[in-house]
Amino acid sequence: MKKRALISVSDKNGLVEFAAGLAKLGFDIISTGGTYQALADAGIAAAEVAEITGFAECLGGRVKTLHPAIHGGILARRENPADMRHLADLAIAPIDLVCVNLYPFEATIARPDAAFADAIENIDIGGPAMIRSAAKNHDSVVVVVDVLDYGGILAELAAGDIGENRRRALAGKAFAHTAAYDAMIGWYFDTIAENPYPERLTLTFNKLADLRYGENPHQTAAFYADPWPHSLSAAKQLGGRELSYNNINDADGALALVREFDEPAIVAVKHATPCGAAIAKTLTEAYRLAHMADPTSIFGGIIAANREIDGATAALIAEIFAEVIVAPGFSPEALAIFGKKKNLRLLQVDLAAGCTGPDIKRFAGGILIQSRDNILADADKIVVASDRAPSDAEMRDLHFAMALVKHTKSNGIALAKNGQSMGFGTGQVSRIKSTNQAIAHACEIFGKDALKGAVMASDAFFPFDDCATAAAAAGITAIIHPGGSKNDQATITACNNFNMAMLLTGTRHFRH
Repeated sequence: MKKRALISVSDKNGLVEFAAGLAKLGFDIISTGGTYQALADAGIAAAEVAEITGFAECLGGRVKTLHPAIHGGILARRENPADMRHLADLAIAPIDLVCVNLYPFEATIARPDAAFADAIENIDIGGPAMIRSAAKNHDSVVVVVDVLDYGGILAELAAGDIGENRRRALAGKAFAHTAAYDAMIGWYFDTIAENPYPERLTLTFNKLADLRYGENPHQTAAFYADPWPHSLSAAKQLGGRELSYNNINDADGALALVREFDEPAIVAVKHATPCGAAIAKTLTEAYRLAHMADPTSIFGGIIAANREIDGATAALIAEIFAEVIVAPGFSPEALAIFGKKKNLRLLQVDLAAGCTGPDIKRFAGGILIQSRDNILADADKIVVASDRAPSDAEMRDLHFAMALVKHTKSNGIALAKNGQSMGFGTGQVSRIKSTNQAIAHACEIFGKDALKGAVMASDAFFPFDDCATAAAAAGITAIIHPGGSKNDQATITACNNFNMAMLLTGTRHFRH
């Protein structure tokens, strides 16, 4: 009996070549709607589904393949005599290959002008049913959902047949395809219904690349993106070798921080921790200041900019070893300079395309999910708690420092002066240890008197007045923190005694 292939695809890339290849291998082709027309236009013989079912499409095309003549031909077990006798009694011929990709629901809802009705009409019903039928009966039916598999399948069929393991791999891909499709639809309905934490959460991600290894060489790893690539997952790599697990993790942190600033800004990150950051009138000056903030740690780090990197800035960066440079663009001069460093990875990122999905953390046995920390502080909640209000210069540095500490591991402390990071205290088990760490770094890099006139930001409240006392002794003149401790007054009193300004924001930024 001649073999038959059913082809019904929304994505018509490679369609004509694939169908022609099947026809050359002796397959009769069954098709629907736009796919049938595309094949006819290309001169490839095909039968419409209605010819097979004896039933015209109805409900404006909502029902066309949901028929025993289709699903019986797909699901019949060839090794089961009863199934094959039943097919013969019903005058149904087997279908040996099903090539289906689904209505473009994802692309539809990604359109800014997409209406709810548009989304509904792009929910495929017959397609997933055919895919699942073919995948269930994969021993007898080859199921194809990926354009990239067309060439390999034709080659294998030409060589004889599709092997058992390959059939199972194709079936697994098919079930994953329909599961991801349904997960997308479920997410969309939950979003429309303003239900961010449904009883059953199904996540779907697309594989972008296998990675050389994970955090350490003995760990395997891969890079996946959510269905709508934003930010780093949509980055265009312009140069250098492939990204590593740690490169991606660190670049994501650098990108999140540099997005906080409107002025030209440079951020350097090492081991997911900021080690230097600055804002200035020019990107070149911002880089000079960020490099000065920790010239040792920036070596081998990730550098992110919020402006196109020009030749002058690139020339300075090229003086050191950096793993990755992230920016919204690179001038021709910058590309020429960086091109001389063959392993340097350049990532061009659309800074406007930030991640809008939830923040997800994996732990043994489950996940934690939360909305993203996408605010710095509510202006209406910021209050001056001290007797002295900050000067304009201090106020600018306080906001800058708060942005820095928001992206610092808790317990976090950030010191800043004139738009330049001076020191970070990160991941310590007490806030005074973080404070002392930040002060010690600043004194080591800039000198013991460098913190005179500097400011300090904390990601959470000060439980005691020890941090304010240590800051004052170092020359720091203004502090910003969320407040909310029962012991806030002790820190307020200390600030007043030292003539320090202190702002309370009411917004905590724990980062664990």
